Amino acid sequence: QVHLSESGGGSVQSGGSLRLVCVASGYTHPGFCSGWYRQVAGKEREGVASIDKNGATKYAGSVQGRFTISQDNAKNTVTLQMNSLKPEDSAMYHCAAIPCYYAGDWLRDPPLNYLDAWGQGTLVSVSS
Repeated sequence: QVHLSESGGGSVQSGGSLRLVCVASGYTHPGFCSGWYRQVAGKEREGVASIDKNGATKYAGSVQGRFTISQDNAKNTVTLQMNSLKPEDSAMYHCAAIPCYYAGDWLRDPPLNYLDAWGQGTLVSVSS
């Protein structure tokens, strides 16, 4: 059974940076496909960034140029570097392990019913 553990959230001022880390355990092979999603109470979940085993990345338009997703396949770790943070980036950020064969839109239409795993989340708060 795959388990995800996120860390790195916190409180920063507008313009600051945070680095979120997601560590996966339970895989019998190195590397996994993943995405970062964020949610604010009362609002729809938003896909932020995704990366596949080959390192191909996708970003939401709202974070393009400010956030960078990367991975360390040997350690089964995915990192989200967030720069130039804005108050509207404040949310609970979750890491998800996505089946690599999923042909849908990983950010806009994640396969919630058959994810390998969904992390408990780490809270990001950006003040103006």
